[in-house]
Amino acid sequence: MSPQPERAETAARAPLALYIHWPFCKAKCPYCDFNSHVRDGIDQARWRKALLTELDGALDGFEDRRLTSIFFGGGTPSLMDPETTGALIAAARVKVPPADDIEITLEANPTSVEAGKFAAYADAGVNRVSLGIQALDDESLKFLGREHSAAEARGAIDLAHRHFPRRSFDLIYARAGQTPDAWAAELGQAIDLAADHLSLYQLTIEEGTHFHTLARLGQPLTAEEEVAAALYEATQARLDALGLPAYEVSNHARPGAESRHNLAYWRYWDYVGIGPGAHGRETRAGVKRATTRERLPERWLEAVDRQGHALKEAEDIGPDRRLQELLLMGLRLSEGVPESRLIAETGQGFGALDAERLTALLEEGYLDRRDNVLRATPEGRLRLNTVLGYLLA
Repeated sequence: MSPQPERAETAARAPLALYIHWPFCKAKCPYCDFNSHVRDGIDQARWRKALLTELDGALDGFEDRRLTSIFFGGGTPSLMDPETTGALIAAARVKVPPADDIEITLEANPTSVEAGKFAAYADAGVNRVSLGIQALDDESLKFLGREHSAAEARGAIDLAHRHFPRRSFDLIYARAGQTPDAWAAELGQAIDLAADHLSLYQLTIEEGTHFHTLARLGQPLTAEEEVAAALYEATQARLDALGLPAYEVSNHARPGAESRHNLAYWRYWDYVGIGPGAHGRETRAGVKRATTRERLPERWLEAVDRQGHALKEAEDIGPDRRLQELLLMGLRLSEGVPESRLIAETGQGFGALDAERLTALLEEGYLDRRDNVLRATPEGRLRLNTVLGYLLA
């Protein structure tokens, strides 16, 4: 089963998600193109004050909404003082009334020092943790530039089970030389360790990363395309059979255990983003805006100290762009995109799409349209970037 599309919400009680970006890491992973930075020292008190200041202003005007999730992402949010985490959670809950079942997620790395703070994060209000495990053997962890060992990873997973009612962890597969048998064994270990959610990403080479430099020099880093496709298909079949279907291209969960925060992105709900480089999609007075904050930590901090926020851009999003963004996000979900959601968001239905291209994708079996819902088929999800590029060209 896949999650059911959201119930209709009145405008006054429409759901709102909050993303808080912590930009610091102990080291930069060679595959990572996120807004993460390594610094010798972090003034935790100054950062706490600045984040609270930006949060207060960013949530102005949303007091009549319903806060459904808070997500601490990064970077490595488990380098944040739990006192800061707790203060931000408390301030957000005061500013915007929280849902009774609000989901509060913190991304964490499984080093022993950070894992030791799990109890404090739970006391601060975090009720879901997402662990950046990435691999379950030391050789692969070294290849991926991770600072923890496989033993530390297992220990952090066990500790998370003791402190948080909901847990997830990430793995990266389709690495160069990874065979179907090797991945099957690693996936089996992951299934034994997992609770009700797993995020499984195929290794991709992003511009600006160390891996991108190595790839340009000819070093093989990823599995061959045919091998990667076989690994993906085997993964879907195995987890489907175990009751952990892919509700999104790379995310698997038991029914009801999906990441509510990430569903807000994929369903194109409103979310506020604060912290360095954070993005948002905010509807105010009926107008949806794309917001961006200053990216460099030092510039962000200076801007907040100077003017109370580090908002760099707030751009109105017209109906055509909203339609494209909604489909780019929504077709990642197994539930697909109901035409009613498109009409409510943009005033346009599927008729706004190029009829010839849409028909071709339907006939080739990459998309499916039934009951006024457009979905990517399993074959379409395997090639989703290509499908979306063709549909929205």
